[in-house]
Amino acid sequence: MKCIICSLTLLVLLSCNNTNKAFTEKVKDADSVAINYFKGDGSMDSVVAVKIIKDKQQLEKLTTFIASSGTENYKCGYDGSLHYFKKGMVLQDVDFRMNDVQCMHFSFMLNGELLATKLTAEARQLLESARK
Repeated sequence: MKCIICSLTLLVLLSCNNTNKAFTEKVKDADSVAINYFKGDGSMDSVVAVKIIKDKQQLEKLTTFIASSGTENYKCGYDGSLHYFKKGMVLQDVDFRMNDVQCMHFSFMLNGELLATKLTAEARQLLESARK
């Protein structure tokens, strides 16, 4: 039984690491990120603010937050979306939920698979400061 648990844990850790690497690799050449902020009630029907991040250090920090540890795919709505760009072309789209402490996450498609990662308090702080 211990062997099975250890094997499953190792498999999860390796797949999370591969997801982190694959996401990071996909957006490594991005020159900007557009952040769309929605109403904040979980619905995606209205964009109330758009901010652009071009600072490479902030882009890398945001990418690190998004490529963090995986979580379940919640169905609790979104507070915004991120769009990684390189020379005007979208590299990657990411949705996020940050206004519900029970359901804070990033969600994105990667290689045809819907994935979700934890949106930490630090990531929330970065998203809120970018909005100002």
